[in-house]
Amino acid sequence: MLTTHTQLLRLSQGHLNLLATCPRKFQHTYLEKLNSPADSEHEEKQILGSRFHLLMQQREMGLPINNFLEADSRLQTWMSAFASVAPEILTLKTDSQTFRESEHYRTLQVQDYLLIVIYDLLIADYQQAQILDWKTYPQPPDKRKLGLNWQTRLYMYVLAETSEYLPENISMTYWFVQSEGKPQNIQFNYNPAQHTKTAKKLDQLLNQLTIWLKNYQNGKLFPQVPENSQACKYCHFAQRCERIAVIETAMSNVTPDIDTIEEVSL
Repeated sequence: MLTTHTQLLRLSQGHLNLLATCPRKFQHTYLEKLNSPADSEHEEKQILGSRFHLLMQQREMGLPINNFLEADSRLQTWMSAFASVAPEILTLKTDSQTFRESEHYRTLQVQDYLLIVIYDLLIADYQQAQILDWKTYPQPPDKRKLGLNWQTRLYMYVLAETSEYLPENISMTYWFVQSEGKPQNIQFNYNPAQHTKTAKKLDQLLNQLTIWLKNYQNGKLFPQVPENSQACKYCHFAQRCERIAVIETAMSNVTPDIDTIEEVSL
């Protein structure tokens, strides 16, 4: 599945996280299109998260949202709580100096890959650009871990590479609208050092992917993580990878990872 001059391999932040976490899982999921077993509870949360994203998109576009709110009291509660703690975000500015767009789509070619990002909301003026992302699960992750996530790194990197904004004028804020008590946020401010570091990490990961893809075409599987890896504890491919003993002893109390929740694969 090597790229050609006419078709680039499309990669989202989810693919990069998957590749960095476990190359073999990337192979199963992305190259072989194998689906994880359906989990009704997880599927319900994904649907609810998607409905909140659509609610915010329609509101940003000035379309009616009462049907969403009346159909689900949870959405109504989240929206009301979010409006109380961040009214400035919900204020639709109409001046020509401010750009706002929901589900803002950008692409960037790096090597033989097309990197794709979709910002839940982008707010920008002539000085700075803010990326906002909605999360609808209750417990915000550790900020350090979130900062290392490829969503954080790739989203700000692509904006810096595809706009005239300097890295220090770019920020990204995650809003956890279902957090206990009231919505919480985690904000990251970008800088040139982070941009350089992300470029290096991205180049290394894509170089490795090119090698693995070439080997895969020749019948060699993508590498696995070590047998005692934490990644196997919540992986649905543990049996396929002959790691079933690991998952059976560790699945009793697993918190879903941020990479697996409410993100739509491209």
